Amino acid sequence: MAHAVAAKPRKRDRSYRFEQFAAVRRTFGLTFSPHGREVAYITNTSGQFNAWKQSSRGGWPWQLTTFEDNAVRALAWTPNEELLLLADRHGNELHQIYRLPAAGGHPEQLTLAQSAQHNFSKSGLSNDGRALAYACNERDPKDMDLKLLDVKSGEQTLLLGGDATYFPSGWSPDGRYLLAVKVNSNTDQDILLVEVQSKKATLLTPHQDPTVYSPVGWAADGSGFYLISDAGRQFKGLAFYDLAKQGFEWVETPEWDVEDFDQSHDGARQAWVVDEDGYSRLYVKNTGGKQMKLPQLPAGVISDLAFSPDGKTLGFCLNRPAHTSDVYLLDLEKGSLQRLTYSMLGGVPASAMVEPELVRFTSFDGRQIPALLYKPKGASAGQRVPAVLSIHGGPEAQERPTYAYAGFYQYLLSVGIAILAPNIRGSTGYGKTYQRLIYRDFGGDDLKDFNAAAQYLQSLDWVDGERLGVFGGSYGGFATLSCATRLPQYWAAAVDIVGPANLVTFAKAVPPFWKRFMKEWVGDPDEDHDFLMERSPITYVDQLRCPILIIQGANDPRVVKTESDQMVERLRQLGRDVEYMVFEDEGHGFTKRTNSLIAWKAAADFFEKHLLSLA
Repeated sequence: MAHAVAAKPRKRDRSYRFEQFAAVRRTFGLTFSPHGREVAYITNTSGQFNAWKQSSRGGWPWQLTTFEDNAVRALAWTPNEELLLLADRHGNELHQIYRLPAAGGHPEQLTLAQSAQHNFSKSGLSNDGRALAYACNERDPKDMDLKLLDVKSGEQTLLLGGDATYFPSGWSPDGRYLLAVKVNSNTDQDILLVEVQSKKATLLTPHQDPTVYSPVGWAADGSGFYLISDAGRQFKGLAFYDLAKQGFEWVETPEWDVEDFDQSHDGARQAWVVDEDGYSRLYVKNTGGKQMKLPQLPAGVISDLAFSPDGKTLGFCLNRPAHTSDVYLLDLEKGSLQRLTYSMLGGVPASAMVEPELVRFTSFDGRQIPALLYKPKGASAGQRVPAVLSIHGGPEAQERPTYAYAGFYQYLLSVGIAILAPNIRGSTGYGKTYQRLIYRDFGGDDLKDFNAAAQYLQSLDWVDGERLGVFGGSYGGFATLSCATRLPQYWAAAVDIVGPANLVTFAKAVPPFWKRFMKEWVGDPDEDHDFLMERSPITYVDQLRCPILIIQGANDPRVVKTESDQMVERLRQLGRDVEYMVFEDEGHGFTKRTNSLIAWKAAADFFEKHLLSLA
């Protein structure tokens, strides 16, 4: 939509280079040592995701692993202070389990099925540290079995298998039982109680309608366990399942999702996080169930909630729009907050950053679509700026107020490019009905939401509606390709990262244990062939007008390289302006810092070239 009155182009700010915004460490996976004097976490300080540890009082961090090709994905600290690691190679997601001695040294690989995927979380480690429950598809690539690993001997035992996807989720205090989650879809799960010695599994959550049941921790006395569920509700609440009563009662039922929970070892304190319109809200209950008064936390997203062994300290990672994720420790006795890590290294002051505004725009059916709107400093009706529509992956995920894509957002804002990041139908955080609207409708009503987003941007008097870009990765990449080919009238540039171009070939090539979900989620590649082709960007490739950059990892197991290959081949045959970057040592995204820098700078440069040069 053209504007009637021309506006003076905004003067570009070149005070800070892209490399300064991107000079950050990415940190996650926080866990306390058995004695509580140290914490371990995963960070890419070395240029790759490795395990590190640090005194819980602060001070110098110690690098524990020195992987270069492998990326550490999860950690569990055993009672004798060994670390169990989960790592994959070059982004192939064929995770293997490793053991790192307490004294340090070279990690010992405990799983040897190199073509199988293994998964665990710290809740899978038994209380005595002797056994690790994990999921694995070694027996049959399409199934995720529940197995036990003897940490000392390396012996593996099948605990629960069959035509299903299982994941372990916590041992009872006496070690007799293990909770398992049977995943039927992203919005439908069951909890099973597994008696470890007999391997007998009992279904605890029979239900008809799609319902999430996710166990999050046993009671200290073993009488039951806490779970997060949306049973009979739109949003996920916190409940307690009583084994004797064979049922659960609600503990917290906010009108937003409870997204994380932990409790002290003795059960005296409990902490949980609620996702309120994308922002995390932390709550803590003290002995006797009284809610504690907490210090004011910076607005952002909390993850990796963890109590120290003595229950006096609560650790978590906090990510904010103007500050990447860092480890924080909250002293619950003193009410003081300590930042343990310092991950912003580029010297860009907070005053140069932009905080987003929560907005909503109306889609074709009257539905209000929530979004984060980032407005560059100085943008006005007299100095209109270009804008990028940024579409998150998933699609069952949520755009949240974080330091997105290692500084990519904040750099674009610094040079005068606005960003609208919507949570279109199918996103999480807005109720299960909203989330399920995307099922078997990829490229359907979601595309109408993107149309409404573009029109919303054009309605803002400080946005130049003729200089719009579109960007996304994974599902967001599919959505970017859909926008560029099926809504070509809006875009002056597009950047797709690991996005499916053809829903038929995508559905056929996904990891084997995904395939049982594909018919309900996207469609059956054989039965729904014509429908899926009608929704695929490759079908409309001749309609694409704008320059496009496509980025792909050669080892991507979720969206295989041929998805991008076929789109690039067709675009080149048509003589379109297309750039193609393939990272031979990456998968579905980036684990190596050097690759991340190259890719995000290329994306930023592409938008600068094609959106700012039009001014």
